[in-house]
Amino acid sequence: MYINSAYLNNSLIDFMDKSKPLIVGSCGTYHLFTRHRLPTYRPKGRLDFQILYVASGKAHFYFNDKGIDTVVPAGNMVVYRPKEPQKYEYFGTDQTEVYWVHFTGKDVKNLLRSYGIPDDTHIINTGTSLEYTRIFKQMILELQRQQADYPEMLTLLLRQLLILIHRQLTSDHKIRNVFLDSEMEAAIQYFNDNYNTEINIEEYAASRGMSVSWFIRNFKQYADTTPMQYIVSIRIANAQVLLETTDYNVTEIGNIVGYDNPLYFSRIFKKQKGVSPSEYRTLSKSIDTP
Repeated sequence: MYINSAYLNNSLIDFMDKSKPLIVGSCGTYHLFTRHRLPTYRPKGRLDFQILYVASGKAHFYFNDKGIDTVVPAGNMVVYRPKEPQKYEYFGTDQTEVYWVHFTGKDVKNLLRSYGIPDDTHIINTGTSLEYTRIFKQMILELQRQQADYPEMLTLLLRQLLILIHRQLTSDHKIRNVFLDSEMEAAIQYFNDNYNTEINIEEYAASRGMSVSWFIRNFKQYADTTPMQYIVSIRIANAQVLLETTDYNVTEIGNIVGYDNPLYFSRIFKKQKGVSPSEYRTLSKSIDTP
């Protein structure tokens, strides 16, 4: 299981603070691989608000005391309000990847309303996007590094996330074909689960009964990127995390994210990020150093 999280002032205690419009208290991610089950149960809830983003796999939520299991698949976000009972769990067999953020402020309820999130909404269908994961990962890093003005940067990142959610909710060009939606969501799920293996786009399209040209065209319309670009982006994003948080060498990291050839991995990484993996690791460590 992969865990990465960070807390304001390094405190695990939840809090309510109305001194400012918006305050991010904590942020993190869980990705289950081998752990059988990861449950969360807070019968009295928390003092702050929470948004959870299911990036891959699925999560099980229980929104009332009747024990009804609401399965929330990838491409959805879940909202909890202060003092609202929380009960949810993830299973390793689902390969669940979830990002979460806790926040508070003097007028958060109206802020959420302004971004199209009503008071009685728990589940928001946002679709999957690398932009969501980028924002969550950046919030985690801001809380971990605690550089100058980081609380303000955190609120800006959270507002950016809310803006993306609002755009998705109000989008006029969103694909409405149910079959097409399900096929593209299935593809995204498959790519997230298997990004570090050798994925053949033509073979995948054929396995779903689609021509490769039709699949690529509709995937690009749905995700704003081609299938292979999407896979590469996942690989590089995960390589970034490993470069920043582990001591694995570049060859090992390349293997972990799906590249057997370390030279090719370095070339792809540099093309995406402008620097080599080694240079990226050096830069990230220099930023961490006061």
